[in-house]
Amino acid sequence: MIRCIALDDEPPALTVLQRYAERVDILQLDGTFTRPSEAQQYLKDQAVDLLFLDIQMPSISGIDFYTSLNKPIPVIFTTAFADYAVQGFNLNAVDYLLKPYSFERFQQAVRKFSERQQRGSTPAAAEEPFLLIKADYRLVKVKLKDIEFIEGLDDYLKIHLLEQKTIVTRMTMKSMIEKLPADQFIRVHRSFIVPLSRIESVRSKMIRIGKEDIPIGNSYEEGFFRVFKG
Repeated sequence: MIRCIALDDEPPALTVLQRYAERVDILQLDGTFTRPSEAQQYLKDQAVDLLFLDIQMPSISGIDFYTSLNKPIPVIFTTAFADYAVQGFNLNAVDYLLKPYSFERFQQAVRKFSERQQRGSTPAAAEEPFLLIKADYRLVKVKLKDIEFIEGLDDYLKIHLLEQKTIVTRMTMKSMIEKLPADQFIRVHRSFIVPLSRIESVRSKMIRIGKEDIPIGNSYEEGFFRVFKG
């Protein structure tokens, strides 16, 4: 059984999706949501296999909602706007349904996910941890192991990567640190987040990572050394 939820700001669209889901034996629709905050809270507490997600919503786009999730979930995007070329994003979406879609088209998308599950469930489970970052009008998959350090510039972040081009994204340090595993990354300054595994040395409140010296802020010093020494 495929457990799923749906997020769409239009109740009629959710009604159609619910009726279609009831006709697919392998699909279990555990919830429908019109408010992104409620769907996000549900996903924090409950595990689902698949997410049906509208793109054009008034409070937040489906793309931004998806990138805000702590853990990526297989997604089928739904939208009434054909000019949203989801395939153009660097995002491994299961499918893209253009409203109004037929039951047959809905069934085809579910079947595609089911086949993907059967084909690649083991490799997917073993995939290296990553973040989906919105940059240059696309979504970029950033593997955690490739991050050297993260630098904050007002409302933008520079994600410095090992032997790759630096990624610039509109995002706050607070929202970034919430996405990262606390046992692997630590904020050491109002403008810097570092992976613990990349720290080569610490001297005079300066962290050495590769060729870079990163300062330790006064308010972060105690917490950093407690974690680093421990």
